[in-house]
Amino acid sequence: MKKIVMLALIGLMAQLIDGSLGMAYGVTSTTLLLVAGFTPALASASVHLSEVVTSAVSGYSHLKFGNVDIKTVKKLVIPGAIGAFLGAAFLSFIPSTFIKPYISLFLLGLGFYVLFRFLLIRVNAEVETDFTESSAKKRMYRPLGLIAGFMDATGGGGWGPITTPILLTQKNLTPSKAIGSVNFSEFAVSLSASIGFFLFIGWETVLWQVVVAMMLGGIIAAPFAAWLVQKLKPALLGVVAGGLIIITNLRTIFNEFFSIDLFTETSAVVPLLLLWSVLIVIAVRKKA
Repeated sequence: MKKIVMLALIGLMAQLIDGSLGMAYGVTSTTLLLVAGFTPALASASVHLSEVVTSAVSGYSHLKFGNVDIKTVKKLVIPGAIGAFLGAAFLSFIPSTFIKPYISLFLLGLGFYVLFRFLLIRVNAEVETDFTESSAKKRMYRPLGLIAGFMDATGGGGWGPITTPILLTQKNLTPSKAIGSVNFSEFAVSLSASIGFFLFIGWETVLWQVVVAMMLGGIIAAPFAAWLVQKLKPALLGVVAGGLIIITNLRTIFNEFFSIDLFTETSAVVPLLLLWSVLIVIAVRKKA
């Protein structure tokens, strides 16, 4: 029972962060499942299956709050779904003992990027009403969706961290519209990845109690996160998510490459926690 509650809390926290930032559900959930001993393929499959439901609820909530730009969704969703299916196929045929440390390196990089993106870069809240997209920028969406979908399936996360920052730079989208559009399109990406995992690793390998618990937590958080994206500082949630991703993946990397449990090394983990605390304080005090 304690494990089910813990998994539900993981789903709730991950969806709260993802729905508010437009990223980090998959990265956060996959990171914690890898720490719990899941193989990369099983962790990613479980996350994507739970995300089919949570992303549907999150996307609908963002749509109701007016946070979705349908034109942007149409440009991203088909390439994203194709990339996710290909990523699931790729991950399913790679031995877990080989790929796990490299997935953690990828997730670690995303963790640093989340910190950098939301702590150091100022995001404009205004939209440029007379902005017209160039043909080059229109073409950019297809490879962006394809790459983000592929990385999302192979790393258990990546759709949001890759697509959201790009959309946040677009002058025709407010931050809430960029985040809402990413969340809305994520349903198709998660569904496509799940289909790929089922075809290549089979239904019988999925731990349904994990999936259901994470679904419940995500469903509870999704509507609140869609509202929160308009109220809470993105920098705060970004630092919380980024710090969690960095520390947990550093542990995996030290375990796999050096046979060292980072969490037992007080001289290493305490400075990391102190630095994380300082960054959280800076995020709280950040003006924008």
